Formats: sequence, structure tokens, C-alpha cells
Amino acid sequence: MGQLGTRPQNVRLKGGKQMELFDNHAHYNDEKFNEDRDEIINKIYESGVTKLICAGYSLESSQRALEIAKNYSFIYTTAGISPNDIPGHIQDEDLEGKTAEETKKLCTESIQIVDNQLEEIEKLAQNKKVVAIGEIGLDYHWNTLNKELQKQVFIKQIELANKLNLPIVIHTREAVMDTLDILKNIKPTIKPGVFHCCPLNVELVKEALKLGFYISFAGPVTFKNSKNAREISEMVPLDKMLIETDSPYLAPEPVRGTRNDSRNVKFIAEKIAEFKGIDTEEVALKTYENANRVFEI
Repeated sequence: MGQLGTRPQNVRLKGGKQMELFDNHAHYNDEKFNEDRDEIINKIYESGVTKLICAGYSLESSQRALEIAKNYSFIYTTAGISPNDIPGHIQDEDLEGKTAEETKKLCTESIQIVDNQLEEIEKLAQNKKVVAIGEIGLDYHWNTLNKELQKQVFIKQIELANKLNLPIVIHTREAVMDTLDILKNIKPTIKPGVFHCCPLNVELVKEALKLGFYISFAGPVTFKNSKNAREISEMVPLDKMLIETDSPYLAPEPVRGTRNDSRNVKFIAEKIAEFKGIDTEEVALKTYENANRVFEI
């Protein structure tokens, strides 16, 4: 634990020069790492991943992420409330069968809790280790009965990011049109942000790029059954690309189905290099530079 001053030895460029990787989105605040968190983090650094972002998705997980980041010089963090972690009894199983009035009451109670939690997240964001507000956004895959609440919470967090002059990290799933509508017409961001584990949706990527956002590729770009993976990899300029693992989830080929960690981000870089017809080293270098730029590290 600590500053990790030794240089990684395992990943090298041609001629012996060090190749370094930046995993811009992982969750070492997840309970799946409770048994071996420190051991894994040290192995990650030794493998050549010399910067990573441990992303928050709720107040509690954001607090845990910051504590982890404080212990390691190469780890940074985000703070925010994801659409699947909005506090209160507002998931679909809670709202099923409720009257409109009952639903409104639960959502009002939830917003009050969110407002209080965002005050705490704003305090966390005063720490220089917090480099973005996120992950935030809309998710209509798991919950469809609280769409308006999700939008309100998303907008509130964009407002917070704008107030703090920070980028945002967006989670969007099956909510492309509403996500773009908010970003384009309701609450634009002051700073460009990131579409994390970006859905391989051509229209979303086109519009996100127009808005100045960075596109972050994760394990699904390596999956054999991924639709549009090559097309989207080719259409995103290298200077707008990031790579991530979303650990412990979405392990890429050839380790799909295992607990993911940041050592596997090299497989994302390799697949993008294959699609673009360039060296893996170039993908590693440019995505490292891009992450430093968008997060101002």
C-alpha cells in the first residue's frame, strides 16, 4: 500500500521503452475486491497500468473510492450517483402497482435524499484526487418506472459538475435519446466529459463526438458477438478515445467470464489497434494522453 515508487517491468515498447496504460474506469470500491484489494492494486501497477480511476456510483462508493485513491499515488477517483443507485424506494420493484400519487411521494422523498447526498459529494470533490462527477446518467434497462426521477438526478449532477468546473462521466443504457436531449437542449456541460463503457450505438457516438465528449471503450469491444464494434472503433478519432475495464465487470476476451481487473485493459488497446490497423503502443500512448487531458491530471 502507498505511493508505489517502483517502475512496472512487464509491458514494454519496441526497443525496450516502457509502455504505460491508463484504465479510466474501474471499481476497486466494489465488494468483489474485499479479500485481495491491495494485492490486486499492486499487481496492476506492476503490469504497466500506471494510472487508473476508481469510479464512484453512490455516496458511499464515492467515499470508499476516495479513500482508496488517497492510498495510491497512481489512482484517482470520481464521485456521483448512478441511475441505478438513486437512494430511496424508487426501483421498479418498489414502484410496481403504486398509484401516481404514491409514486410522486416516493420520488419527492428520493430527491430530498439526493440533494443531501450531493452536498456531501460536493465536499468530496474538493479533494484534488476527485477528477470528475460520475458515474451519472440514465439507465432504462433496469428501471423504467422512474425515468423522470433519473432525469432530474442526472441534471442536478451536471449542474454540480458545471459549478465545480469538472467533467462528467456518463452511464447510459437503453436511454440514448433522453441522454442526448439533456446534454444538447436542457443542461449542456461546461467541460467535455466521457461516455463510459460507451454503448456501441452509431448515432450516440456521432452526437457525443459533436458535443466534444470522449468515447471510452471497454470489454464489449472485444466480444465476438459485439455489433458495430469495428465500425465505431474506426469512426472515433484516436484523440477522442479512452480505454477502460469497468472492473470487476465485463472482462474482455480472452478472459471473458472471470473477475475483471485493470491488467486486462491491454486487451482493449490491442483490439482497437487491430480495428484501426495501428500499433497497440500508439493506442496506449494516445489514450493515456487523452485521459490526462480530459481529467486534467
